[in-house]
Amino acid sequence: MMNEIFYKHYVFLEEINNQIKKNLLKFININIIINIDQTSEKDLNNINLIVSFAKKNKIPFFFKNSFQKCTKYKSNGIFIDSFNKKIIKPIKLKKKFEIIGLAHNQIEYSTKLIQKCSLIMLSPLFYNEKYSKNKILKILKFNLIKQNWKIKTCPLGGINSKNFNLVKLTSNKIAAFKGLIYNNEIKKPAYKLM
Repeated sequence: MMNEIFYKHYVFLEEINNQIKKNLLKFININIIINIDQTSEKDLNNINLIVSFAKKNKIPFFFKNSFQKCTKYKSNGIFIDSFNKKIIKPIKLKKKFEIIGLAHNQIEYSTKLIQKCSLIMLSPLFYNEKYSKNKILKILKFNLIKQNWKIKTCPLGGINSKNFNLVKLTSNKIAAFKGLIYNNEIKKPAYKLM
């Protein structure tokens, strides 16, 4: 049986509501990646609500691609997507600041190494509407790619309540997802999904 503290989870959020809050608290070792690029009044309100919830519940949180927001809200780190090629100067980082990256292939992996990422999310593991079927890695290809990578990896893409238990076949202790957190059928404790 899987130990409840075995996995570390990263969830991408663009908003937060009572259902999402309940689901977040069902996970052990949850981390929030605030996936908001815009700066409209609604977006800023969503950021404030997510940050407030994270701080209140001592949940580490990260901003996507915005070092400025990381500094302003005193985040635990930054998530750098595959399109972002900027280098973050180490002198600006606090000691426990974590840099997480996203890669789909070897070239993007090399960029994330230069960006000093301590964790790279490899995507897409399973089918989702964002990618065509021929770009889906599945378990075998995911494992073949990551075996030569000299850094912690994390599966991302298409992870839901129906395939969540398959993530353990990647031999990873980390999983990242988005849509799953909106599922109102998540039972407590959520690690039993695996």
